[in-house]
Amino acid sequence: MILPYFFYSREDVVHIARELIGKVLVSRINGITTSGIIYETEAYNGIIDSASHAFGGRRTARTEIMYHDGGTAYVYLCYGVHSLFNVVTNRKDIPHAVLIRAINPLDNADIMLKRAGKPKLTKNIGDGPGKVAKLLGIHFSDTGSSLLRKSANITDDGIWIEDRGIMIDPSAIGAFARIGVEYAGKDADLPYRFRTQL
Repeated sequence: MILPYFFYSREDVVHIARELIGKVLVSRINGITTSGIIYETEAYNGIIDSASHAFGGRRTARTEIMYHDGGTAYVYLCYGVHSLFNVVTNRKDIPHAVLIRAINPLDNADIMLKRAGKPKLTKNIGDGPGKVAKLLGIHFSDTGSSLLRKSANITDDGIWIEDRGIMIDPSAIGAFARIGVEYAGKDADLPYRFRTQL
């Protein structure tokens, strides 16, 4: 089942980040579908979160996407090299987002290996947000794309997230401080990063 608008439009971005563990991130590019099980996420709590790009109500050409309705892709370029994929949550003008930090390859893993330039699957091949985008062929130009669609059978290219009924024991999901946000002061220590072992 493709995640509906209701899933993304809820108010608690931290809860949504935790619930995304075990869901499947899917991309279809030039008719080729690749996917991976999400096993690490980070929540960013909008204007009150000093680690967020939208802290203090900041609105720029890049961050304007964060103010869209939940279920929108926010993809930005990091260090001029890596595209990082985020899911916008909550309602319009409330800039919450979840960074997808790690996936375990599923559909068409051979295509994902070629994108990564790797000879074989390894345990950590999708561990890191830059690797997530690379494996799935997601580019920063995909920012603003809707993740909402009625069916995975629609042949149009796109990005979406599915619930395939993969069961993750809640006790196996750890909550940790986020990575690389030391500039955020006390907010850097918030347990907004979720991770499990697959």
